[in-house]
Amino acid sequence: MQNVWFIWSLIILALWAVIYLSKKENRKAMLQMSLITMPFGLTEPLFVPEYWMPPSLFELAEKTGFDIESLIFSFAIGGIGTVVYNLIFKRGLSEIPHIERNHKRHRLHNYILFTPVVIFILLALFTSLNHIYCGIIALFIGGLATLYCRPDLKGKIWVGGILFTVLYFIYFGSILPFYPQYVELYWNLNNLTHILVLGIPIEELLFAFTFGMYWSGLYEHLYWRKLIKLNKARN
Repeated sequence: MQNVWFIWSLIILALWAVIYLSKKENRKAMLQMSLITMPFGLTEPLFVPEYWMPPSLFELAEKTGFDIESLIFSFAIGGIGTVVYNLIFKRGLSEIPHIERNHKRHRLHNYILFTPVVIFILLALFTSLNHIYCGIIALFIGGLATLYCRPDLKGKIWVGGILFTVLYFIYFGSILPFYPQYVELYWNLNNLTHILVLGIPIEELLFAFTFGMYWSGLYEHLYWRKLIKLNKARN
């Protein structure tokens, strides 16, 4: 099982590549958001070994807490989480006119963008919660904050969370028939709820939902874009 995490990260990177190469209209958003998401892979020491301890290339996770796989994984889910809703519902993007950006909701634009980071840091510093729960709560609140600033994205935020959870469920579940003991061996279940959904820790699914919620609308929120039908889209 030494290379499972590496192979697993390459599989989702391959899915990213298929989407990127086949959907030209999504390339800009995918690449930008993947590059923004990738550095979050450097937070892996916050989760190793308190949350999990997967075997990694060159035993980096065991020795340092960091690993190459987390960077690959973060890069891939950043782009996929951004566009999965657009792919399913055939939506493109159009720039929001400057006059619309003056709405009172947007006065908190910059603060709302950093809401998950602030919430995560506060929870990590002042509570004893496992960091996975800090992340789940922070992403969920970040999604709600985005809803306040961008109510036009409410469908994408909620449905995007569900879609990414379904995708992640299939992705995670694909490993279990080949390595049925993988979760038991490498997740620190004693620090978690012990709730498994068809063998998948519920924490993984909660992360997928809240990540999908927040990340599905982040590109539009960050770069002042709105969703339109694909045949009318312009970047």
